Formats: sequence, structure tokens, C-alpha cells
Amino acid sequence: MKTLLFLAKGFETMEFSGFVDVLGWARHDFGHDVQVETCGFQKEVISTFHIPVIVDKLINEINVDDYDALAIPGGFEEFGFYEEVYDERFLELIRAFDSKKKFIATVCVAALPLGKSGVLKGRNATTYHLGGGRRQKQLAEFGVNVINEPIVIDKNIITSYCPETAAGVAFSLLELLTSKESMEIVKHAMGF
Repeated sequence: MKTLLFLAKGFETMEFSGFVDVLGWARHDFGHDVQVETCGFQKEVISTFHIPVIVDKLINEINVDDYDALAIPGGFEEFGFYEEVYDERFLELIRAFDSKKKFIATVCVAALPLGKSGVLKGRNATTYHLGGGRRQKQLAEFGVNVINEPIVIDKNIITSYCPETAAGVAFSLLELLTSKESMEIVKHAMGF
């Protein structure tokens, strides 16, 4: 099993690390075949708060058939997050994963490009809920049935409403990729 972890400019490191650590523990300590490959628009992606990360692949090198899941951490508008996640090349990548019924897991505002891509139209999802609910209203404008809960799963898509949910989203993805029992073992081992 292979997960494509997409890093847009201005992504949040806390939301990124949840996927890396949970799937890493599952692979390294418990022998689950859950590989993670990072991807971006450029080889070095600068996160929110200016932490650089070197990605494995560029977006134009991606073949959706090579992956079982797409994971997307959210990010900050002030650091250019929406410039890349609203890029048509990324929206098309989202549509391709969804059309093949592959898992898509997002943290916080990473649900917004899913909304913009059209894959959430008429479906349940959530996104950042504080700040007067501005981001949830934006998600609703894409025809999404916004549920104000920490994590919302609708078929193959996982969305969540703030950075605090990052580990929970990663555990939800691990469960979909393996089993509830396997996820619970890893979760317990990590102290959750």
C-alpha cells in the first residue's frame, strides 16, 4: 500500500507529521506495507513557519495508479497555501484519486481544494471551524454538506476541522488501509 503525501507551499508541519509518524510506526514497528511518498510542485517545499522539506516526487511525475491513498495536510493562506492547492493540476489529481475510489485524507483547510475540485459536492465533510466558521462557510459554497465535527468520513474521503485532529485523521487512514484491529495496536503503541 502506498500513500501520496502532497505538500503545498505553506503546509502545516504538525498536520504533515501525523501521516509520516502513524504510517511510519505501522510500517517499521508492526510490518504493515504502508509506504509514504511525498510530492509537491517543487522539490523543496517551504512550510508554514519556514521549515523546508525535500519531496520525493514532483506533481507531474505522479501516476495515480501507483497509489492507494492521497493525504493532504492543511496550511496557511499567509504562506501561499491556496496558490498551490487551488492550482488546476492539483485539483485534477484530486479528481483522479476520487474517480478511482482511492482514499483521500485531509486535515483542516485541506478539505477546501477537495471542495473546489467538485469531489465533495453533495457529500459530508468538514474543515477549520474556528474564526467565526469562515472556512466552513467557504466549503459549503462548493455544495458540501458541512458537518461541524472533528473528523468526518464520507465513503473514501476523510476530512477534519483543525490541526489537533492530525493524528486522528492518520489513524483513520491507517484503519482504511489495514484494519481496525491493526490501527488500534499502532494507536496504543504510540500512547494514544
